[in-house]
Amino acid sequence: MKVFNLIFVFIFIVFAALQYNDPDPYIWVPIYLYSAALCYLAAQKKFYPKAYLIGVIVYGLYAAYLFFDKTGVIDWITEHHHESMVQTMKAEKPWIEESREFFGLVILIVVIAINWAYMKRVQKK
Repeated sequence: MKVFNLIFVFIFIVFAALQYNDPDPYIWVPIYLYSAALCYLAAQKKFYPKAYLIGVIVYGLYAAYLFFDKTGVIDWITEHHHESMVQTMKAEKPWIEESREFFGLVILIVVIAINWAYMKRVQKK
């Protein structure tokens, strides 16, 4: 798990750094750095269950918003027929930007959930 977490510390810091040209970096830089911090702490065998819970709840609510928003994931699927999200790194279409953000949140939720489940298993032993 240490290697898993150190890899995601690096990935999430890179993701945070790439947000400098995003329309809303003040939202995304803290989101990625929060997860990087949780992964770093997990690599150091320090677990904070409430911090994981807060992350999963906040990211889950934001992901739900992006999924159902009028220019969100459902719009991308139904109205724009799964248009490629990787044509260009500059997302000029709102449904592309929101779909990318949604899948970023899914990655964050999965990583935090894996750490949370691992922490619970270790604490039971």
